[in-house]
Amino acid sequence: MTKAELIEKMAKDAKITKVAAGVVLESFMGNVTKALKKRNAKVTLVGFGTFRKRYRKTRMGRNPQTGKQIKIKGKNVVTFKAGKTLRNKI
Repeated sequence: MTKAELIEKMAKDAKITKVAAGVVLESFMGNVTKALKKRNAKVTLVGFGTFRKRYRKTRMGRNPQTGKQIKIKGKNVVTFKAGKTLRNKI
């Protein structure tokens, strides 16, 4: 499902305009992003799941074309763990 399809579906379900649904979706994504920028951040939506920021440590990898070892820098990544209700529905 694309963002446009999600907006259309939200608008239909909530009986609002697509513009209003787009504003709501942008607000949701913006607020989740802001919350995850904080240290030890997580966003929990009970029944749906939890978004969490984790730090992936620097590690050694291998270039698949040359076989040469390379150093992969550490970075922050976002993980999502589905809640019980969501897991049971899919």
